[in-house]
Amino acid sequence: MTLQRPERSWFELAAPWAAEFHTDDTREFSRIWQGFMTARFTLGMVLLALQVTLFASGTSHSKWLVVISLLYFGSTLTTGLFGKPLLLGDSFNRHWIRLVGVDVLAFSSLQVLQSSQVNYTPLFALPILLASVLGSLRLALGTAASVTMLLLGSTWVSLVASGTEATLSLLQAALTSVGYFAIALLANQLSSRLSSEGLRARVSQAAVNLQRQVNELVIGSLPDGVLIVDSQGVVRAANPTALKLLASTPEQRDHLTDLRLEPGWRPLLELTNASFARGLGQEKDITIHHDGQGPLRVHVNTRPTNPQDLGGESLCVLFLQDQRELEARMRTEKLASMGRMSTAVAHEIRNPLAAISQANALLEEDLSDPRHKKLTQLVGQNAQRLAKIVDDILEASRAQPQDGGLSPLRINLNETVNRICRDWSAQNECELRLQCFLSGQAILVQFEGDHLRRVLVNLLDNARRFATDRPGGIQVQTQGIHPQHATLRVWSEGLPMDQTVERHLFEPFFSSESRSSGLGLYICRQLCEGHSASISYQRSRREAEGRAVEGNDFSVSFVRIVESPAEEPKSTPPSPWPITTF
Repeated sequence: MTLQRPERSWFELAAPWAAEFHTDDTREFSRIWQGFMTARFTLGMVLLALQVTLFASGTSHSKWLVVISLLYFGSTLTTGLFGKPLLLGDSFNRHWIRLVGVDVLAFSSLQVLQSSQVNYTPLFALPILLASVLGSLRLALGTAASVTMLLLGSTWVSLVASGTEATLSLLQAALTSVGYFAIALLANQLSSRLSSEGLRARVSQAAVNLQRQVNELVIGSLPDGVLIVDSQGVVRAANPTALKLLASTPEQRDHLTDLRLEPGWRPLLELTNASFARGLGQEKDITIHHDGQGPLRVHVNTRPTNPQDLGGESLCVLFLQDQRELEARMRTEKLASMGRMSTAVAHEIRNPLAAISQANALLEEDLSDPRHKKLTQLVGQNAQRLAKIVDDILEASRAQPQDGGLSPLRINLNETVNRICRDWSAQNECELRLQCFLSGQAILVQFEGDHLRRVLVNLLDNARRFATDRPGGIQVQTQGIHPQHATLRVWSEGLPMDQTVERHLFEPFFSSESRSSGLGLYICRQLCEGHSASISYQRSRREAEGRAVEGNDFSVSFVRIVESPAEEPKSTPPSPWPITTF
């Protein structure tokens, strides 16, 4: 129900409820409507009982008074039961006649027929209030004016008929009419004021609700944990990050309603109490210990609220930051700056290193002493190692697919993996330790052959460095079960990685070995992302020589290219090299 408020002058004020009706407005208007209908029904019942009593006792001999009271009672009963809440508008329309007009006519008829035995003029206040609250100011004043004319007219007629002096009676009617005008004006102004205040309150409440929802969304998406705690240690609210940070088990999540329930949260409780005692924010690095779990280092920043703003209640907001995440961000920024510097240094090192390698090769040709040759070989090996580190650094800065290169952007995964594994096994003498399981169907994937060689050789080198020497200790497998994706997995039997190593496995310049540049897996990830592929790590169990063992499993997921059967190349048949096809 929507009513627009038109432009108007002061005496043309619309009804107090003539605004946009919301749900709360409708309920409030319905309550006011029911109040008026109840008052009219009660008044009609009282008038009917009064007239019946007067007629039965012989005080009144007019049956018309009983009939009018009965008709008025029936009208109020019908309107109260079947009438719908509605506005009276700004003019004397049919709604005004059905409600206010009926009251004015009934009370005027009773006043005229009752003569001077009973004074019904106070009852006119009800229709005037009804018009003032449910209609405009113009309608309220018009209703008061109509009642005034009826009152003055009936007084004049009765006085003329009786032949008495009319001055005092007319003066009384005039004063009563002035009171009616005052009632109409004040009731309309008060109801308009209450209606506008209610509208402003609802607008403010809507703004508060919107702000609360925005705050919840913002706090819920914050990377830092947020806790709201009262002076007793009871947790009033916690965002998902705080729940994940402080409660790693379902039991702890159930207890995260009171900081006193878990011993590990005692440092938080002590810091909160210190904030309440001093009335100032606290900032501190604390360590949280839970049974069966490692220590959790958290940076806590507290902000106590003003009790006057919350009705005398004190609350404290705790901002929690995982120290591991802070250190990881700092390390990432540091590594990024180091990477830029290393790339510049690598460019400067490359030319002198090439000169050293060339001079060492020329020198080795002129030497005959085995001791001297051993020294030149040592220089050559370290020069090659340094050149490999330089190449890794430069490759890390440009590990992107080459558009328009010699290698196509689609390859047969089985053929390429077969060829790379053969070459790598021959170079590293790992025929017995390496097993390759190729899918029985041809798999076309979106990748460059040279880039796939760099990824697979890097993973195989890592596997050879940490895997056991048992047969089947390194396994390569291709899978093409999914119609849109294909998978290459490099599994090696070995000990699990440390959590600190696994967390930063694909970061640049991070390695568990002092002789490694720490760029191998980072380059693999960059190459995979450049071809819309992905690389991941997990621990998995495999069969190796009839034994079920756990190992380190690196998985590369490719975008698969599906073509018609006539265009798909056939897979390479198995060769004597130890390849198992399934």
